[in-house]
Amino acid sequence: MSVAPGLQPESWHLLSLLEQAPGLQALGDTLADLADEGHPVVVGTADLKYSNGLVRFQERHPDKYLQFGISEQHMVSTAAGLATTGLRPYVATFASFMALLACEQIRTDVAYTRQPVRLIGHHAGITLGFYGTSHHATEDLAITRSIAGLTVVAPADTAALAAALRASVDLPGPVYFRIGRGRDPDVYPAGTTLEIGKAVEHGTGSDLTLIATGSMVHPALGAAAALNADGYDVGVLDMHTVKPLDEEAVLAAARRSRLLMTVEEHNVLGGLGGAVAELISEHGIPVRLHRHGIRDQYSLIGPPTHLYRHYRLDAPGVEAEAREALLA
Repeated sequence: MSVAPGLQPESWHLLSLLEQAPGLQALGDTLADLADEGHPVVVGTADLKYSNGLVRFQERHPDKYLQFGISEQHMVSTAAGLATTGLRPYVATFASFMALLACEQIRTDVAYTRQPVRLIGHHAGITLGFYGTSHHATEDLAITRSIAGLTVVAPADTAALAAALRASVDLPGPVYFRIGRGRDPDVYPAGTTLEIGKAVEHGTGSDLTLIATGSMVHPALGAAAALNADGYDVGVLDMHTVKPLDEEAVLAAARRSRLLMTVEEHNVLGGLGGAVAELISEHGIPVRLHRHGIRDQYSLIGPPTHLYRHYRLDAPGVEAEAREALLA
C-alpha cells in the first residue's frame, strides 16, 4: 500500500493556506527560530501540521518534530515525559481536543508534576464554525485556569503570539496557549515583546474599561475608538494572560471606571469574566461589571464571521453591547 506524500514546501496549496493564516505560519517559524538559537525545543502535533502551521517547524527541524496521529491524550502524556529529560515540548492540536479531551492528562501528567510543557490549543472559541460543537472550544479558559500551576495565555495576534512563545521558553511550569485560526487582524507590530502576567494598556477611561483577551482585543479596540469618538471615555486592557491575572491592572481600572466589561470568545462563565468578577468582589470594589461573550449555551454552527456578528463579538457588536451596558 502506498502512502500519499504530504504537501511540498513550494506547493500552492500550502503557500495559500499559510498566506491566509499568518498566525499559524508564525507559530511554526517562531518555534523553529527558538530551536535555531539553541533552546531545547521539541514540537509535536496530532495529525494537524498543515492546520496549525507546524509543517514550517518540521521542514527546518525534522529531528525535533513528532507526529502523534489522532492521539491527543497520548501526545500530552508523552510531552510530560519528554520534559523530565530537560526538553521544552510544545504540542499543539485543536483547543477543543487539547483542553477538553486531554484535560486529565494536562492536570495529572503535566500540571501536577510541574513539567514545563507548552500546550497550544489552536482554532479556539468558535473559529471552527462549520465543524460544530465537537470542535468549538468555549469552555477551555474555564477548564485550564482551574488547573493548579497552569499558566494560561491568549495572544491577540501574530506578533503577540510570537512574543508569548519567546517569553515562555524559560518560564517555570506548564503553559496553555489559546490561539485562533491564524487570521486575527494585527494589533501589534512585528517584533513586539510582552511580559506574561502583565496586561497591555491601550488608554484609560473613566466611563468604561474594556478588558479583552485573545481574538477579542482587536474588536474591543475598534469599539473603544467608536465610543470615544462619540464622547465617552473608554480604555482597553489586553489581558493576554488570563492566569495569573494582572490584578494590579484590573484593580486600577475598577477604581478608575464606572463600568468594566470583559470581552471573550468563550462562555461568560468561568473564563476571563469569572476571573475579573472574583478579583473585584474579593477586594470589595463597588464597580459594575458586564461580562460579554457566549451566554452559557452551545454556539450555533455557521461561518465564523457570521457567528461573531450573531454573538456581538465583532467591533460593532462589542460597541453595541457596551453602549447598552453604559446606559443600563
